[in-house]
Amino acid sequence: MHRILLRLGWAGTAMLLALCGAGCSVSARANEAPLKIPRVSRAPKLSDFLDGTPREAEAVVTVFKQFDPHDGEPISQPTAAYLSYDSKNLYVGWICKDDPSKIRARVAPRKQIDADDRVTINIDTFMDHKHAYWFDVNPYGIQYDGRTTDGIGDDSSWEALWYSEGRITTDGYAVLETIPFRSLRFPRANKQVWNICLARMIQRSNELAIWPFVSRKRLPQFVGQFAPIEIDDDISAGRNIQLIPYGLLSKDNYLDTTNGFMEQDDHHIGLDAKAVIHDSMTLDVAVNPDFSEIGTDDPKVQVNQRYEVVYPERRPFFLENASVFTTKEQLFFSRRIVDPQFGAKVTGTLGRWNLGALVADDRAPGKVLLQGQSGHGERAVDGVGRVEREFAHQSHVGMFLSDSVFQSKSNRVGALDLRYLMPKSFTFNAQATTTQQELSPSGYQAGPGYRASLSHFDNHMTFSSTFIDRSPGLTATLGYLDRNDVRYWETYGNYMWRPAKRALLAYGPGMEAMVNYDHEHRLENWSVTPGFSMTLSRMTMLGLMHGEAYELYQGIGFRTAYNAVSVASSLYKWLDLSASYAQGTEPNYYPADGVAPFLGNASNASAQVTLRPQPHLRIDGIYYYTRLATGAEGAGVTLPAGGDVFTNHLIRSKFNYQFTRDYSFNAIVDYNALLPNDALVANPYAKQADTTLLFTYLPHPGTAVYVGYADTFQNVDYSATANPAYTLTTLPGTSTDRQLFLKFSYLLRF
Repeated sequence: MHRILLRLGWAGTAMLLALCGAGCSVSARANEAPLKIPRVSRAPKLSDFLDGTPREAEAVVTVFKQFDPHDGEPISQPTAAYLSYDSKNLYVGWICKDDPSKIRARVAPRKQIDADDRVTINIDTFMDHKHAYWFDVNPYGIQYDGRTTDGIGDDSSWEALWYSEGRITTDGYAVLETIPFRSLRFPRANKQVWNICLARMIQRSNELAIWPFVSRKRLPQFVGQFAPIEIDDDISAGRNIQLIPYGLLSKDNYLDTTNGFMEQDDHHIGLDAKAVIHDSMTLDVAVNPDFSEIGTDDPKVQVNQRYEVVYPERRPFFLENASVFTTKEQLFFSRRIVDPQFGAKVTGTLGRWNLGALVADDRAPGKVLLQGQSGHGERAVDGVGRVEREFAHQSHVGMFLSDSVFQSKSNRVGALDLRYLMPKSFTFNAQATTTQQELSPSGYQAGPGYRASLSHFDNHMTFSSTFIDRSPGLTATLGYLDRNDVRYWETYGNYMWRPAKRALLAYGPGMEAMVNYDHEHRLENWSVTPGFSMTLSRMTMLGLMHGEAYELYQGIGFRTAYNAVSVASSLYKWLDLSASYAQGTEPNYYPADGVAPFLGNASNASAQVTLRPQPHLRIDGIYYYTRLATGAEGAGVTLPAGGDVFTNHLIRSKFNYQFTRDYSFNAIVDYNALLPNDALVANPYAKQADTTLLFTYLPHPGTAVYVGYADTFQNVDYSATANPAYTLTTLPGTSTDRQLFLKFSYLLRF
């Protein structure tokens, strides 16, 4: 559900999603008679819907009501969905009326249609009112799929093999979705009763309309508001084994800090395998698994960040049922397993039980040690398991265990978690964690952690209050916990007015406050952040925010404040704009040697422009500006007023041309300039420019060919005969890493 609301709300919606996760619904339809889906002997075709060809019996849905922007009102454009099935597939045909000149859609790469008009079916195959698959399609037939879990969020990394077609017509567009039963997981039964919702997104009016009626008033649930359908047949995915062999060839020319310019030819082959057991459990096995990543993540500001900057997981082995390992405290972050050679994972659902177990080795800890050091060339062994038992409605208890062992060092984590859906749209979450860490044969560290939260959401008001207690000894090697030794209480609330039939769709104030003490009762942090947001038609959003805060860092207390404004708009279907600016004070977390941390004047700005001059072409420009300057506060040295501590510029330009749904060309150019004051900050002067050219053939998940070229230029000169061999320059004029690569994979299904 994140993917839907991302374009429809803004500040208030963002906090809503953090609270209620990806899905959203209440199960008022538990006793409702299912909509019977008829079986057909002839599979429907897209041309049938375009030409009005008579078809076999279908279940027809035409009554769609708005979730946004006006809860419960009829959809603004006539829409009809036609459902049927045969022994292998579920079919959903769509006829969506509209003015073709106003439709927002393009021939895009798979899963890059967030800004497009589209239709979707969400399917809860286990009738647990909590988990669902989604299958989105835009008017050109481009796909976007994933899984959603109430209380956790969307998982767009999940991928399935399914089929879609779409075409823009003189009075709108038509779409046909074909979803193989082999791509779903569901319990074996004489007949299938699933919960579904059908939805249409009309971006120019910020409109999301759903059948059955899914109301904001019944949040934080989404999946629980789905309506039941019945497939009166003993369908089965049958034998379901998938093999994805892959190969990677690369030639690399790079500048080594010790040996100068080097060449390296590399090749990898491997296999990812998947077997579905009794239609509901999945076994993933990998030998030399495909953990390479093609393409690059969007840039993030990493200068003067107190906590680690993390990127989402995209590696295939981890994607199936990833949410089963997810808890409110992030005890498993799969990118911690950096370089495995072998991996195995079992996940799935049995009745009201959700299960997951994973084991993998990791060569990375041994590789970072120098030759001759103890442990060089050895590998860690990592294991993770979680079991979850559903009870009542959308409530569960769960248990989590993990173990990571490298030489004589180990880290063991155990946790119990609870989610309880209370009356009147209140949700209570709790988690208790304990960790044990062997640091060496004589070292030991252990500690507990606790978390509890209460949240409420309705059509106008959002509220959440969270308490976190992490002891000094709490450590999760395979997880992501930004800090321990905290007793942290955070409360958030906002209220949104939603005027009817106006250009201003929603507006209202919000407030966030937090306070944090360590276990010696020292005040570590507090903050108070009031804000105000507005949502207008044509996906236009405006946010204003002011913050006052205190932070204790390295024994020094800092009193900070800032003001921020953000705006985003898609007034035209060929143009998206967004920008933000914040100004205030923040500490210099990484001062130069001999300089204590000090408070500086901070400026942060960002801007993004997306152009779609025609349906096959997309051009993006992204710019981040970050500056810290000296203020009135000293740092053990005399600081010039208004002098720079550092300035960081991040620029990215992206060009994508999608020849067809299967073939595309991408060009990405990045520029990163970090301009520090060496006397004040412990960051080196650095300028870097990166170029990536990528040709992709991707007919469906699992089968792909990538041919790419990447080059990195840095501001260094190297001469083997000079002393020193490396010198800094003012421009990134030296190629330090040039790579040509070919990667291919092929999906085999049995």
